[in-house]
Amino acid sequence: MLMASPLASLPKEWQIWIEENLARSCEPSSMADVMVRDGRFDPRLAYAAIEQARGAPVRQSRPPRQHQALPEIDTSANTVLAGDRVVDILLSLKAPRIVLVGKLLADEECDALIHYAETRLERSPVVADRDGSNELTAYRTSRGAMMQRSETELVARIEARLAALVRWPVENGEGMQLLRYEKGNEYRPHYDWFDPAMPGPRKHLERGGQRVGTVVMYLSDVEQGGGTSFPDIGLQVQPKKGSAVFFANTDSFGEPDRKTLHAGEPVEKGVKFIATKWLRAGEYR
Repeated sequence: MLMASPLASLPKEWQIWIEENLARSCEPSSMADVMVRDGRFDPRLAYAAIEQARGAPVRQSRPPRQHQALPEIDTSANTVLAGDRVVDILLSLKAPRIVLVGKLLADEECDALIHYAETRLERSPVVADRDGSNELTAYRTSRGAMMQRSETELVARIEARLAALVRWPVENGEGMQLLRYEKGNEYRPHYDWFDPAMPGPRKHLERGGQRVGTVVMYLSDVEQGGGTSFPDIGLQVQPKKGSAVFFANTDSFGEPDRKTLHAGEPVEKGVKFIATKWLRAGEYR
């Protein structure tokens, strides 16, 4: 008796879905993630079917990847209780996982955070691939200031609210970073996850593991420009004081998600203030 091939054993709609997504050059790992999550397929079957559709040899012995816990926002309703504050759900995207929320911060909290950190601003660096050091680069032209976890009562309150919102421990978060973007300032397309193949980023993985999530909080309105864009998926989020955008940097197997490529678009008029919170897989030390 002949056994059905992995691809042929799937419902017709999933066979078509695989073919269409491969034609769009989607990442096979992300496709398998969706099949396991939404189709409830066994990971081994999902991988084998995708490999067969790609014309690659089917590797029956490939061990299934294990799902990992990730920060996540409950978007089943239009509002969600984030600790001490009710937050509006304004946009929800499944893959990559992106959620836009409103009213996360009160105007007074935004103003107080800016006032507290603005005197400490310095040119924003990036992590060097060669050794993990901080270096200045032309593709990131903002000024910023790092704050330690629970540095003030206000910072601790916001961190507790974020932990409740994304259901992720406070101790798994890096310190909050406040950033100021003036006219012409930008942060060109980049990833927040660390590339384990590079020696510099690999050093940062030792201090709490991968950056599995990012929250960008908008502390000011901007007259023109300054949006957070996701160029590979055609999404742009405009800054709105008190709102925030959350995105998962990895898929549910812990693999870096290349669809999370994002940028801080140039400010054309006004000044943009944001506070960024990076979430690690484990306790950040």
